[in-house]
Amino acid sequence: MGDKRKNVYSGSISYSRLWETMQRRGIKKQDLKKIFNLSPTLVNRLVKNENVTVDTIMYLCDKLDCQPCDILEYKK
Repeated sequence: MGDKRKNVYSGSISYSRLWETMQRRGIKKQDLKKIFNLSPTLVNRLVKNENVTVDTIMYLCDKLDCQPCDILEYKK
């Protein structure tokens, strides 16, 4: 019963839609730190297309008034 699911998947996450959404709204990457109070480590994870929490995605959706599909995309 103690079996853990392994992270076995062939795709990756891309946050290119986040940068496009921000560009359309005149928001710069540095604003994520200055205005939205995201840590430099978290911004770096987004830049490198690394995993972030669902809470982070929800926070960005709230601040940018958008949906998760406007922030990330799963690429096979």
